[in-house]
Amino acid sequence: MSNSEQLTLAIFASDQGPGDAERSSLMSQTGALLAKKGAKLICLAQDGQMPLPAITSARTAGGDVALVADNGFVIPRALDGISVERIAEKKDRLNRLAEMADCFVGLPGSLASATSLYFSVAELGASKPIVLLNHNNAFEIIRGISVDVFAHSFPKAHKSVQFAETVEDVWTKITRLTG
Repeated sequence: MSNSEQLTLAIFASDQGPGDAERSSLMSQTGALLAKKGAKLICLAQDGQMPLPAITSARTAGGDVALVADNGFVIPRALDGISVERIAEKKDRLNRLAEMADCFVGLPGSLASATSLYFSVAELGASKPIVLLNHNNAFEIIRGISVDVFAHSFPKAHKSVQFAETVEDVWTKITRLTG
C-alpha cells in the first residue's frame, strides 16, 4: 500500500460490561490517534452496541468513520451525518466489514466484540493483518491460541496477528503489517 492510499481499519471493541471507563478511554485514545494518522475507521453497529468512544474521538480528530449496521440499529444524534451501510444478516455484516478493511484492530472489550472479530477473520481465512491492543493482557489467551491453534489452520497466522502493548504501538504494528 502506498503512502497516499488511505488505510481502512475495522475496529472491534465494545464499551459494554465491566471496566467501562478504562475501555472507553482506550477506545477514545485509539480512535483519535488512528484518525490523526489518516486512517478510515469502520465499525459494527449491531444489537444496540458499537464502539462509540472510538467513533466520536475519531470524528472529533477529523477522521473518516463508517458504520456497518443491522437494520434495527438506531444511530445516536451525536453521529448525524455518519456513513451507514445497513445489512440485515450478521454474517453478511461481518463479511462486508472484512471486505472493506485493510487491517482488523481489536481493542479490549466484550466477548461479543471478540467473537465478531474471530468470525470476520475466520471468514477470510486469516488473510488480512490483525492488531490487538493487549492492554492489561486482554488478549493474552488469543496470543496462545494464535501460536497453538491458528498456526495449524492458517500457517501464516503468526505473522499476521500482532499484539500491541500501547495505543501508539497499535499504529506501529498496523503500518508494519500493511506497509
